[in-house]
Amino acid sequence: MAVNFHNLNAASGLQKLNDYLLTRSYITGYQASKDDISVYSALATSPSADYVNVARWYNHIDALLKLCGISEEGKGVKIESSASVVEEAPSPAIDDKKGPAADDDDDMDLFGEETEEEKKAAEERAAAVKASGKKKESGKSSVLLDVKPWDDETDMQKLEEVVRSVKMEGLLWGASKLAPVGYGIKKLQIMMTIVDDLVSVDNLIEDYLLVEPANEYIQSCDIVAFNKI
Repeated sequence: MAVNFHNLNAASGLQKLNDYLLTRSYITGYQASKDDISVYSALATSPSADYVNVARWYNHIDALLKLCGISEEGKGVKIESSASVVEEAPSPAIDDKKGPAADDDDDMDLFGEETEEEKKAAEERAAAVKASGKKKESGKSSVLLDVKPWDDETDMQKLEEVVRSVKMEGLLWGASKLAPVGYGIKKLQIMMTIVDDLVSVDNLIEDYLLVEPANEYIQSCDIVAFNKI
C-alpha cells in the first residue's frame, strides 16, 4: 500500500515525516528502496537537525546513494505539494482609480482568478523549472573503484593519498576501505561521485591513476559499480 506525504518542504510536512520515521529506518520495508529516493528527491534541501529522525534518515540515504546506489523497487509512495512553502502575502487591493475600466472583462477578473495570459505564463515557468530540474538530477553518477597495489609492501595509506590528490571539476571522492586480495595483499575500494558531462572515469584512470607518479603505487584500477544518481 502506497504511503502519502504532503508539503515535505513545509514545517508541517517535515514534522509528519519526522513522526513517521520515529520507529522506521526506511520509508517502506526493511531496506532502502526507490520509495526512499522519491522522498529524498522531493526535499529541497538537507533537513534541519531539529527534525532528528528525518535528518538521520536523509544522511543515511545520501550515504547509500554515494556508496552504491539503490535498486529495491519499494511499495509505492505518493508525495504532494513538495515545493518550498513561504508565507503568503496578502493580495493587493484593487485601486479603482488606477485600474482598468469596470466593463473591461477581458483584462481583469473581478473574482481574483488568473487571466489566460497569466495562466499561460505560469505554465511556461513551471515547465522550464521542471525541465532544468530533470537535467540536473540526471547529470551525476556514483562510481566504486578497485585500486590494486603492486605488492604487499606498498604503502596503502600513501596509495590512497595519491588517489585522492586527483582534483578536477565535477569529481568528489567519498568513502573508502581496504579489502583483502590474498597473500597479505590488500586493495583500496573507494567511492566517487561525478558529474557525467565533466568527468570520464576511463580517462581519469588512464590519464591520472595509471601514470607517474601514481603508478609507483597503483598496479591496476577497475570500475566495480557505476550507478546513476
